[in-house]
Amino acid sequence: MRWRDKRVLVTGAGGFIGSHLAEMLARQGAEVVAFVHYNSRDDYGSLRFLPEEAMANVRVIAGDVRDAGCVNEAVCGCECVFHLAALIGIPYSYVAPRSYVATNVLGTLNVLEAVRWNKVPRMVHTSTSECYGTAREETIDEDHPLQGQSPYSASKIGADKLAEAYHLSFDVPVATIRPFNTYGPRQSARAVIPTIISQLLSGKDVVELGSLEPMRDLTFVEDTARGFIALSECDAAVGQVTNIGNGKTIRIGDLAQMLVEMINPAARVVSKADRVRPAKSEVMKLICSNRKAAELAGWRPQVPLEEGLRRTTDFIRDNLHLFRVEKYSI
Repeated sequence: MRWRDKRVLVTGAGGFIGSHLAEMLARQGAEVVAFVHYNSRDDYGSLRFLPEEAMANVRVIAGDVRDAGCVNEAVCGCECVFHLAALIGIPYSYVAPRSYVATNVLGTLNVLEAVRWNKVPRMVHTSTSECYGTAREETIDEDHPLQGQSPYSASKIGADKLAEAYHLSFDVPVATIRPFNTYGPRQSARAVIPTIISQLLSGKDVVELGSLEPMRDLTFVEDTARGFIALSECDAAVGQVTNIGNGKTIRIGDLAQMLVEMINPAARVVSKADRVRPAKSEVMKLICSNRKAAELAGWRPQVPLEEGLRRTTDFIRDNLHLFRVEKYSI
């Protein structure tokens, strides 16, 4: 698809992945409608990191995906909708599960309804690898069973099934993308990699960590954003769920040690008991099968882990004041 002068909506554009996707689309000439969560501070989140030349192609709308009218107004006139708006923190989903249903399930329903009635030619809905739960097979493909091991993952499974239902019931042209663990510049302190890096850059030991045993498939954010665009351009992805991930895994303890060696070799890595998730809720191992993304859309990861970690470290070093290393963020 040629994006120049095409109006596209990105919900959750103020977030980590959403801001990178909005920037990538803007650089390709799209007219980006960036839907961000309203707040009284007029804060557009991570969109503040976009350079002026990218922001010139971005129009920000502040609203709430839980408000159907607000969503419909944002969707109207768009040729593609990328739906990323969601509550995403797993630990906070133990505290406020009802808010996850309201935002992730009902919010997705509002977007699907707006896409349906405005006859938008394409929608890309964002899922998560957490929907799979702990792997029953070495490598997880799209046929792996779903399991709601946290209120967050359960809410995302519900949203995914709504997207499936709207495609099958109403022929809504929605493709579902299921990213594995995305990392990179602009990610918040609640994620494991910024948690580790910010502590190391502050000259501290890495102590604000939960279990060191889980294994994760890490994908650099620019690769994930390219995956969104590739799947939006792929007719065969409509009505399908497609994984986006590196296809490799690393133990959290080993990841922490790698960052220690890169940034502060004298630091220690310590697991903290109050950050360990409930045993039945923790997903122990994720490895993505990205074969379908390659076959359908020609997508493959391009940024090696070491390069991605270096670029993430550079960003956090330049913005360390945004990270509260003395406080655990859920």
